[in-house]
Amino acid sequence: MNISICSYTFHQMTRSGIMDTFGYLESVKYRYGLSTADLWHGTFASLEPEYLAKVKAAVAERGLTIANICIDRAQIWDNDPATRETYQKNALANIEAAEFLGAQTVRIDAGGTRDERGWTDEQLDLIVPRYQQWAQRAYDSGYRIGPENHWGAEMVPENIKQLCEAVNHPGFGLLLHVGRWHGDDPDAGDALVARWTMHTHFSTGISDQSLENAIDALRANEYNGCYSVEIATTRYSEPAIVIAKLRDADERRR
Repeated sequence: MNISICSYTFHQMTRSGIMDTFGYLESVKYRYGLSTADLWHGTFASLEPEYLAKVKAAVAERGLTIANICIDRAQIWDNDPATRETYQKNALANIEAAEFLGAQTVRIDAGGTRDERGWTDEQLDLIVPRYQQWAQRAYDSGYRIGPENHWGAEMVPENIKQLCEAVNHPGFGLLLHVGRWHGDDPDAGDALVARWTMHTHFSTGISDQSLENAIDALRANEYNGCYSVEIATTRYSEPAIVIAKLRDADERRR
């Protein structure tokens, strides 16, 4: 099992100046003994070529790979056309950075408002072709791109299923945030979309049984991606708890 920790886990430390990208990479390698990084774009100090070259060198120096880069403020749909254009520019800049760094997957949200529980035809008429365009670019470069069940309409399993079926591209996939669904049966949501999963995030907010169920659903769909931890904490010990649970679950399935 390939395990990582999303750098968003330490975003409070980043904002307070305690941790930067290089400290995160050091922690992944030496504090937690992992071989894969999982980066949130907000951890980066900039997208300048000189800075990204240093990040790439630091990843290589530690013998790491980058399983995923999560990009915020890049969602496809916003009700304001000017904001959509701004997000599109940010998306393209970060996609280029992810390609340079060699990320295996990239997460960009579909968009809409946080209160929405579905996408309109107008929204999907932009969201689906944009993902298809990005998915072809990703496929040509050897990685995958897609949304996360993150907020708004993305947190309804049937919406994600509909979106995945509409995009229908091998370069497209889902970042499955295990258990992050509207509704009374998050385990069923995880199982419904497992076949499209390209990357995962596990948190302390799910039960041990839900963690087990998610792993079983992913394996039943031949998932071979990374099992990553994403929580918000200022304690180094908290991610280690989830890592231990993932390792134990993997060991019991051998």
